[in-house]
Amino acid sequence: MRTALFAVLLFVSAIANAQNPLVTLHTTKGDIVIELYPDKAPITVDNFLSYAKSGFFDGTIFHRSIRRFVIQGGGFTKDLEEKPTRDPIKNEADNGLTNDRWTVSMARTSDPDSATSQFFINTGLNLSLDRRGGKDGYAVFGKVTEGREVVREINNLPTHTVGFMRDVPKERVVVERVTVSEAGPAS
Repeated sequence: MRTALFAVLLFVSAIANAQNPLVTLHTTKGDIVIELYPDKAPITVDNFLSYAKSGFFDGTIFHRSIRRFVIQGGGFTKDLEEKPTRDPIKNEADNGLTNDRWTVSMARTSDPDSATSQFFINTGLNLSLDRRGGKDGYAVFGKVTEGREVVREINNLPTHTVGFMRDVPKERVVVERVTVSEAGPAS
């Protein structure tokens, strides 16, 4: 009986201490640490980690910033050249997570299953981006746990229009490199 109870306690302890991956975006404005939720968005997290580990995000910029809404990155160089990506992934917006402030979601076109490398950080409460009422929504897959002041600073930069792109920060904020830690605090 004691052995069975001990085994159950060990199992519960392991679940309680489960670790979510952490990704650190080392930018020209400072570090942004994102905790990922593979249990809620496994396809999206796997996709994001693949891009992060391959060095794809290195040298990309936050190319879109709308104050109190989002900052977006993961697809363009500092010269605003779009990087070639892998195939799109399935939209996991039905995972129970909401586009709350500081959450990280996949950017996509009007096709719900078109997300590739671009992501955005919600800088406001953006529940209109959630899946509901017949809308496909945007898949939340993580949350900024450190560097929120960096996100705020990027979000407050003056923006302009460059060609077909609106809301481009005048100052290029570059992701210099990305580090991944498979062990982070479970939420």
